This record gives sequence, C-alpha cells and structure tokens, in this order.
Amino acid sequence: MREASRPSSRGTGGRGRWGRGAEPPQDGPAEPLADPESVARQICLQQLEFAPRTRAELAAVLARKGVSEEAAETVLSRFAEVGLIDDALFAQMWVASRHNGRGLAGRALSQELRRKGVEDEVAAAAVGTLDPEQERATARALVDRKLRTTRGLPVDARVRRLAGLLARKGYSAGLAFAVVREALAAEGEDERLLEQLADLDGPLG
Repeated sequence: MREASRPSSRGTGGRGRWGRGAEPPQDGPAEPLADPESVARQICLQQLEFAPRTRAELAAVLARKGVSEEAAETVLSRFAEVGLIDDALFAQMWVASRHNGRGLAGRALSQELRRKGVEDEVAAAAVGTLDPEQERATARALVDRKLRTTRGLPVDARVRRLAGLLARKGYSAGLAFAVVREALAAEGEDERLLEQLADLDGPLG
C-alpha cells in the first residue's frame, strides 16, 4: 500500500511583499558543519527566497545562527559581487514601494532604511529620488481620505488631527499644515481662521 504523500514544507506564497514579507525560520544557531561558508550560503539563500534583504540584515541573521564572522563576510561579499545583495537597489525599491503603498515621506523612509542597516549616503540617494510634487500630492491624498472622519469636530481639532496624521508619516510640519489648510479651505472652512491655526504650538496629533 502506497504511503500517503506528505504536504510540502515549502511555502506557496513566494517572495513576501515589501514591508510585509513572511519571515523565514530563525530559531537558534545552525548545526555546525565542516564548511561554514556552505552553511552561510544556505542561510542567505533561504532568507532571500522570502524577501529582499540588506547586507546588514543578512549579517545579523548569520551571527544569530552562529556563523563565524570570517565565513559570513566571505559569503556576503560574494553575494554582493554577483548582485544577490544590492543595498542601493534595495533602498530604491523600498522608497518607491513604501511611498506608493503607505504614503511615507522621505524622513520616515530614511529612518526605516537606517534601521535596516543601509548606509546614510545610500539611503539619502534613494530618498532623493522622491519628486517633491509627488510627495505633496501623496500628502493631500492621505488628508482627503481622512477628512470625512473629522467632520463635525472643531476646526482646530481637525487641523491637529489631520496634520498629526501627516507628521506620523514623516512629513514636515510646514508641508503638513499647508496641505491640511488647502484641503479644509476647499471644503469650506474659514481660510482666515485656518491661517491663524497654522501657528498653533504644541505637538501634532
């Protein structure tokens, strides 16, 4: 009698989405083998199968798995040479994806890339590709989607809530208040009052 086939242990989802990829198993150090570089290559390929990674992210995983620093550096350098690791390309794709998908501004994107170990110069170059006009249009779209939920509130509360939304996305206070004033004025709020509220002190949100 034939043995029933076992379900495959490999995932069916392929690569995860940017910022939402499934995490591969990371439970404890790798088993010690004769060739630490082979172990490092296997771990890196497994990580990259789930989602793109920065060099720093892969180095951190290798360290947690007990791979020696020398073996890790050899493998990571080789992966960089053949294009399997490319922090500049990673940063560009991250900026485009997170701005279009989450509406994040350059400041928030820079912070995210820094946490992923991308060098400041590389992150700055990627964030610099954002078009200021597109960034403003994205901010306005975020406000327009939130406007309905603020109707009925005092105008100062609306300004703070909407500007706070943009602040949390990484937009500057100047741009946030300008976009919010523009949106509320288009909805019929008193423009003179909105100008006065632009100078409000205190935290946004």
